[in-house]
Parts: sequence; C-alpha cells; structure tokens
Amino acid sequence: MTTVDFHFDPMCPFAYQTSLWIRDVRAQLGITVNWRFFSLEEINREDGKKHPWERDWSYGWSLMRIGALLRRTDMSLLDRWYAAIGQELHTVGGKPHDPEVARRLLCDLGLEASILDAALADSTTHDDVRAEHQRVVDAGGYGVPTLFMDGQCLFGPVLVDPPTGPDALKLWGVITGMAELPHVYELQRPKSPADADLIARSLRPYLDGRDWVSINRGEVIDIDGLAGRR
Repeated sequence: MTTVDFHFDPMCPFAYQTSLWIRDVRAQLGITVNWRFFSLEEINREDGKKHPWERDWSYGWSLMRIGALLRRTDMSLLDRWYAAIGQELHTVGGKPHDPEVARRLLCDLGLEASILDAALADSTTHDDVRAEHQRVVDAGGYGVPTLFMDGQCLFGPVLVDPPTGPDALKLWGVITGMAELPHVYELQRPKSPADADLIARSLRPYLDGRDWVSINRGEVIDIDGLAGRR
C-alpha cells in the first residue's frame, strides 16, 4: 500500500502520536499521506448543545477549517499546519485553539495570519470538515486516529512513544497486514498500572494546554482527575 487517508482531530493527543509514526513511515517508504478531518467535538456532543459549526469559534473544528482552506492550495500546507498545532499543544503544552496563538502559528509557517479570518468567513470550510467527519461515521468509526487503506477503515494504532526507524516499519507491516484481512476486527493490549503511568506522563503537555473536559468512547479512564470514555 502506498497511500493512506489519515483522519485526525488536532486536539487529540493519541492521533498526534500516531501522526508522528506515520510521518516516519512516509520518510522511509515514500508513501502518500492524505490528511483528513474528524471532529471529537461533534461525535461526543451532548444533546441540546450546539454543533461545532454553529459556533463562531470551536477549538478543533475551527483549526480544521483553517486546514481545509490551506489544503485547497496544497496538501503540504495542511501537513505543516497539523504538525505545528500538534507541536504547540501536545509537546509544548500551549494553546493553539486560542485564535491569537493560531494566528502566530500561521505566521511561524510563513503564512498570513489573515488566513484564519478567511477560513472562518468561508462557510464551505464547514462543508469540507463535515463531509470527512461523516465519512468516518458512515464507515462505523467513532474516533481518531482513523485510517483508510485500500478500501479498509481502521481505528488506530493508538500509541504513545511512537516507534521510529525499523520499528516504525514493523508496525506498518502489522497495520497493512490487518487491512488485507477484512474480517480481523480488533486486537488490543490490556493496560497495566505501568502503562497507565506512561500514558499519563505522555499526556502531561496536552493536559496542561487543554481548556475542555475530554470525553472518549468505550473504556473509562481517569488521568489526574480526567474522566472520560475511550
């Protein structure tokens, strides 16, 4: 397989860790990574709350709208935009979801800060994000990272301390192998207390930078008082 569609929400720490892995695979094998969107705000929205496209500014959704506008020029711009957001939130513990920080990140990339305003003024950027979010939902997906490979939709891999070099390619072989076996549905490693501690330490910058309560579907987790479902 030489092409993968990688659906992400820029606020998700696990999707960011997986994006570091897929970038390493790309550097080694020359695969094509098409960055696509998915909204955790929307999938976890409580009844009666506004949809993210009904708000003037909506954290991950608005950052993806900026990415959608950049991608119309070149996928590489979205590639760089996602990397910058991820570095700011998930490595530094900053707040790229603050519009002023987002403007600064655009400038750091050599782009105009006014791109933020242009993306928000263009209602069709809502359509771009919503359509790609719906693609995952229609395939039975519920979170990120979600990969589409050769017609198969796969959730994961969920990583901390993402592998690089030969180990990155070893994981790539596992994922592509699973994609070739469409009736293999799930493989999961139970988390020991040591694993939970590693995850908590890896998420520290994200926990410092976030301004929201994280909700994930599935297994209940609690990291420094963070209650959610994964």
